[in-house]
Amino acid sequence: MKQRTSGEITIALAGNPNAGKTSLFNQLTGARAHVGNYPGVTVEKKEGRLVHQGRDIRVVDLPGTYSLTAYSLEELVARRFIIEERPDLVVEVVDAANLDRNLYLALQFMEIGVPVVIALNMIDVAESRGLKIDAVLLGELLGVPVIPTVARAKKGVSELLDAVVQVADQGPAWKPMRIRYGSDLDLRIAEITGLLEEGRFEIGETPARWLAVKALEGDQDVMRILDQDPGYGPVIRSSIEEVTRHLRATVDDEPEGVIADHRYGFITSVTKQVVTVSRDIRRTVSDKVDMVVLNRLVGPLFLLTVLYLVYQFTFWLGDAPVGWFEAFFGWLSGAVENVLPDGPVRSLIVSGIIGGVGGVIGFTPLIAFMFFAIAILEDTGYLARIAFMMDRVLRTFGLHGNSVLSLIVGGGISGGCAVPGVMAARTLRDPKERLATILVTPFMNCGAKLPLYAVLIGAFFSRQQALMMFLLTLISWGMALSSSRLLRWTLLKGSHTAFVMELPPYRLPTLKGLLIHTWERVWQYVKKAGTIILAVSVLLWAMMTYPSPPEDLARVFDFQRQQAIEAFRNGPAAGILPDEKARADFRDRLAILAERPEPVAAGAGANRVEVLAATVALLDRGRPLPDELASYAPAARAYIAYRDASVLIGGGEAQARLKYSLAGRLGGLLERATRPLGFDWRTNIALTGGFAAKEVVVSTLGTAYSLAGGGEVQKASLSERLAREPGWNPLTAFTLMLFVMLYSPCFATVIIIGREAGWRWAMFSMAYATALAYGVSLIVSVTGRALGLGT
Repeated sequence: MKQRTSGEITIALAGNPNAGKTSLFNQLTGARAHVGNYPGVTVEKKEGRLVHQGRDIRVVDLPGTYSLTAYSLEELVARRFIIEERPDLVVEVVDAANLDRNLYLALQFMEIGVPVVIALNMIDVAESRGLKIDAVLLGELLGVPVIPTVARAKKGVSELLDAVVQVADQGPAWKPMRIRYGSDLDLRIAEITGLLEEGRFEIGETPARWLAVKALEGDQDVMRILDQDPGYGPVIRSSIEEVTRHLRATVDDEPEGVIADHRYGFITSVTKQVVTVSRDIRRTVSDKVDMVVLNRLVGPLFLLTVLYLVYQFTFWLGDAPVGWFEAFFGWLSGAVENVLPDGPVRSLIVSGIIGGVGGVIGFTPLIAFMFFAIAILEDTGYLARIAFMMDRVLRTFGLHGNSVLSLIVGGGISGGCAVPGVMAARTLRDPKERLATILVTPFMNCGAKLPLYAVLIGAFFSRQQALMMFLLTLISWGMALSSSRLLRWTLLKGSHTAFVMELPPYRLPTLKGLLIHTWERVWQYVKKAGTIILAVSVLLWAMMTYPSPPEDLARVFDFQRQQAIEAFRNGPAAGILPDEKARADFRDRLAILAERPEPVAAGAGANRVEVLAATVALLDRGRPLPDELASYAPAARAYIAYRDASVLIGGGEAQARLKYSLAGRLGGLLERATRPLGFDWRTNIALTGGFAAKEVVVSTLGTAYSLAGGGEVQKASLSERLAREPGWNPLTAFTLMLFVMLYSPCFATVIIIGREAGWRWAMFSMAYATALAYGVSLIVSVTGRALGLGT
């Protein structure tokens, strides 16, 4: 590094060709410029000096470039000067009339971390073209001083030098800007950054994240350094090749192109806010579309319509496949019951695994269609517009515009995850805005909550499925925003910071890309069901099975069962079913008739057992009996009464066993508190399991009702079972959906909150969210019952 005079300020003058950089250099240095070459290359090097406010200032005129990727000698020279010489700051000369293109280089300097002052040059030309630029707002959005100048007329030069001295006096700290490059690249950048730090790769004192971005751009200077390490180099290259293949398959683009798109998207979001056009200029297709979808009146209406159509699309296409999955798991439960003898193993497989995990897996088609719809919004670029539109709303409630990224990733449209949502809040500069965002992100409808919504909506709101999901989305946003406003008024008081949001150009998504994105997310959902949900389901099954009730209780139910059997055998059917063989034939015949769409009366030559079975089948379907079967009616009704009594006794015994178990006792202890909400002890068990993962709420309900419902329950879906259950009604279902939406984040989210904000705030998030869920659910339940809705 070159030695500097004590107190001297070294600035690098940078900018695109034809941005007025030479004019500004000449105005700053006059005849005091020295012309030479940069070491080892023939690129011209100009250096000059001046004094301002008593400070010696050294000005180095970098070659005019459009980028800092080492493709040309000019770019390589400019970058090496910044990295190796580490000037006090860069004065980036920007053509005000071509702001979008010129800010691209400025962003790359800010990504390195070098302090930047922007000279908004040729401002007179911009104004002559009908462009009015808010330099103050531009500076706030970028976080750097922006000084309007007309270099050839020496306008703004003194103010520019004032800003240079002020920034230089703030100290030598370099603060790299972090730009989001989309979920695919951000994860890969984080991975490569970790490898670079672990392998201690260095180019000067540049940040590892900047090197990771350059590696993904295919920067030859960076790749040459990576190739010198036989350990980490191949690993990083493999990671780059993997993401390159992925992007080619999904968006038909290279990492370099995607990075450029996001940088320009970032710039576009800035210029949309700072540039006012007073006369017609040529607009891109994206600009024309944005004039409609970002319109203050039309935009919100269009957004609400899109969200409603997403849910309509999801339930319209997903309803039938979900039914197929439920039928399959019902058949599988019955098949296992027929193969395995009664005992703990059968109970574990049927109730613990199939009833638990199957209840979550069964909604995979619904989740898949939801993810597909969201992938369309994401790949077209509309998802970013949603974030941009929400800025004004978020500021009203004390959040930052960038908070919308966390909320959408966390499930703001449905189907996200709170863990990456909380982590996305890292991009927020203000610690109080960041903390408020972290605390309210778990209120969004993440993918883990969707299975419960699907079960309850299917059971109690089947005619308004899309409308209910739309309503739940609005409620989740309303609760998140109102909670944020409360926190910002009380615990997290503070001012607001400016907002920048990337607006990538609109793209026509490819079917292949949509399917790949959908599959990746669905696979994560299924994998979670096969690992975490399976483990928790088995654990909760054990808690719902053990300890076993005392033998006295079992003898009571055995006595009731024996009484029912004797009453049937000694009743009107005694003569028709005198022995076990006849009764077995009768059961087989009933099973055959149950599979038929319509039962038929026994034909000529049928024996008495077959005639009785036909009579029972007709009565079960509510059909009138022919005269020839009237004499069999008493025996048939006696069998139906015996069957119903057996189901009641079996269900009563199963419920007694479940209540006696460890989980049953815990649910019973909580019942006094949850009874006003309409939740019984079984629901309490499910909610307790939901602290581990929200999908467990559905799997635990499936297990609980399977264990407590007797043999027939496995043949019915959970939605059908709940719809028939006496304690359940639309008000209870709606209240439970609200409670699950709001109560404590899952275990994984709490861990992330602890890491991001501290364990005190992680504990606060659990307590606050659960208290809020209880309060809101109590108000809804009490009000609903007062209005007569709880029936």
